[in-house]
Amino acid sequence: MVAVLVKIFGIENLAIAEDVVQDALVSALENWKYRGIPDNPRAWLYRTAKNRAIDIIRRNKHRQVIDFSDPQRQLLHSEYTLTTVMDGYWQKNHIQDDFLGMMYACCHPEISPENQITLILKLLCGFSTKEVAKSFLTTEDTVSKRLYRTKEYFRKHRIELRIPSEQQIELRTNVVLSAIYLIFNEGYSSTHDNQLIRKDIISQAMHLCKSLLNNQKTQLPEVYALMSLMCFHTARIQSRITREGALVVLKDQNRRLWDQELIVCGSTYLNKASFGETVSTYHLEAAIAYEHCRSKDYISTNWNCILHYYDALLKIEKNPVVLLNRCLVILEIKGANAALQSIEEIKDSKVIDTYLYITPF
Repeated sequence: MVAVLVKIFGIENLAIAEDVVQDALVSALENWKYRGIPDNPRAWLYRTAKNRAIDIIRRNKHRQVIDFSDPQRQLLHSEYTLTTVMDGYWQKNHIQDDFLGMMYACCHPEISPENQITLILKLLCGFSTKEVAKSFLTTEDTVSKRLYRTKEYFRKHRIELRIPSEQQIELRTNVVLSAIYLIFNEGYSSTHDNQLIRKDIISQAMHLCKSLLNNQKTQLPEVYALMSLMCFHTARIQSRITREGALVVLKDQNRRLWDQELIVCGSTYLNKASFGETVSTYHLEAAIAYEHCRSKDYISTNWNCILHYYDALLKIEKNPVVLLNRCLVILEIKGANAALQSIEEIKDSKVIDTYLYITPF
């Protein structure tokens, strides 16, 4: 809803859009409590938000709050066309495009990654300021300041909510995918002390990625690959934590708890990702995850194949985590001495400085 309302009021009136969404949700809580949940709750919320938006436009026709000189809003200024034009904003295909447009706006290249994720969680995933602060292990005041600065950037630069042109879409989609992957990683391996896995964040990340796949313009190979990767990892969630809340290493996980339907979905998405000429890091990471998921037990894992994928990953980017994970694969293939030697050969300071690095004695 936020994306549609921002399109109506303008990015400079993001706060008004948020207020309308909040009013619609409060109205739903009040009405549904006594009248029951409607057959189509989504349509009910959209209709309520639309009516509230019409009221706001009527009240502000002769004020400077909403820029009616913008070609997209000129017809909202006239009572003769207001209702018809407003109905058009809430058509299913427009809602989807506006949602994607908002996602790309949140991931504007000039906005820092942490601010991108903060904005996505707040505006598109419906997280409260408190929940966003919990995700980042920071204070609500810090999150509020981040949101304020980002909204001010939007207001000042009048960032448009639109899917990029064909020439820009691949580059901009990579920024969006990075943000989604960071959100997923926070859910899959949470930095919060009391919750090692946050299924709510994982679900939101997969929903955002699925939104890209639902639009023909953004059905890119790397989007399918990321969706595949998230399916494979999510399939193993039930086996990753003991009843006491401790993490279980891959070798000791009960593979009977793995979600086979999600593994099949991951395989389907990975197959769909095999078009085009580019092999992204998401393709290779998904391929590694697939090798783990397809193995009936830890012993039968095809470590040589996984090592090949790690080598390919390092050709794309010398990632510290990839370098260390590769050492673990060498441990399985060639033994402890070879693994220790490969660790000693790592000279990259970014690797040595990471908390995962263990200096061999």
